[in-house]
Amino acid sequence: MTAAQADLQAEFLEMPEGLRIDRPHVVDGAALWRIAKDSGNLDLNSSYSYLLWCRDFAGTSAVARTADGEPVAFVTGYIRPERPHTLLVWQVAVDAEQRGRGLAAALLDGLTLRIARTHELTTVETTITPGNTASERLFTSYAGRHGATVEREVLFDTAHFPDGPHDPEVLYRIGPLSH
Repeated sequence: MTAAQADLQAEFLEMPEGLRIDRPHVVDGAALWRIAKDSGNLDLNSSYSYLLWCRDFAGTSAVARTADGEPVAFVTGYIRPERPHTLLVWQVAVDAEQRGRGLAAALLDGLTLRIARTHELTTVETTITPGNTASERLFTSYAGRHGATVEREVLFDTAHFPDGPHDPEVLYRIGPLSH
């Protein structure tokens, strides 16, 4: 483990044993695509988009790796250009064998801590489709741990989606954060 990886690992308190945190690399794109595909509840993007994400948004994303370096979970996000104090969390996914260990919460906490060290981060946003109770719990508990409130509003209604029936995407705006 490099010194930079050790510093990054120290940011992620309560990581499940045997796992370490890293920034994603282009070679991780295929694994992130597979984890997203196998999740069963995420909108799957093209494999190409995961490769680009690992290249262009590695600084605002994180992966959890096994001892042999294999990604088993990820959080992808970006700083909103029009709201530079807001991190939009795009996707959170955990490999089926790793679920139930608090990994998604640890990744989310660690990622926002890392970003807050270089950006004035006051708000986290994400969208969740109605009925995705795992994501609702993850982000509601995140708000509680960070002393923040949660505002909800429909961001994209069913009619916005051109490719057939799609549940609405509800925007969760979490803030202000106390780190």
